[in-house]
Amino acid sequence: MELQQIGMGHPAVKHVLSIQNNTAPNRFKLLVAEGLWENNVVLDTGLDVDTFFWCPELIHSDEARKRSEELAERAGRPYRVSEKTLLRMAERGNPDGIISLARMPEWHPDEITLGPSALVLVTDGIEIPGNLGTLIRTLDACRADLLIMTNRRTRMSHPKVVRGSQGMSVRVPHLEFTETGAAIAWLKDRGFTVYLADTDESVNYRRADYRGRTAFVVGSERYGVSKPWYEHGFDRLGVPMLGYADSLNVSVSASILLYEARAQKARW
Repeated sequence: MELQQIGMGHPAVKHVLSIQNNTAPNRFKLLVAEGLWENNVVLDTGLDVDTFFWCPELIHSDEARKRSEELAERAGRPYRVSEKTLLRMAERGNPDGIISLARMPEWHPDEITLGPSALVLVTDGIEIPGNLGTLIRTLDACRADLLIMTNRRTRMSHPKVVRGSQGMSVRVPHLEFTETGAAIAWLKDRGFTVYLADTDESVNYRRADYRGRTAFVVGSERYGVSKPWYEHGFDRLGVPMLGYADSLNVSVSASILLYEARAQKARW
């Protein structure tokens, strides 16, 4: 491929670094896809590719060469960079010679279609990007239908969310509500049974009935579920703590709840 060669001082490279380091606003909601796996997700999902960076010296497979051509053709701005420049841009050790900037997909509340036994997770104030990424990866693994975010503290395009989700942050539908009350009303209007993940005054998660539409609400790592969720009489669910510790990591507890609900819905 004959692509324009650029270096570290080029604005496109600096843009990637600002997203990777989370040092500037990301108003166009672009994510950085590194290597063959993440770029396969970009291509297979049909995302718009804003910028493509190609280093032929670091490409070591026929698949990576083929995907490079597809990415260059799809990108609004395709560039060639040196090995040193690409490695400076990458967070992972082996980026397979390819990095792209792609636009995150967007979903809108009125466009979401849900079945009679839909499974939804609400993240209320989750702060750690790696936890959010792990939660999204779990949602994909147990075939959940939707992620809802309230009191959002980390953006979906954060590099650690993309890495932690294994790229599933672009495949799992997600909605963000700026007002918690709007999210609650949306769930109620669609007939969801809502459960709050909370060990205080809770029932054992194995005893709940997950038939029909089910939504779990998990709270922030420091403060738990926010107050507005407790004002609607939603039941609380807890995972028994049999040792000295009094709680689990939020991504672990959410995984337990989601898989238990999926097991009941699928009659495992």
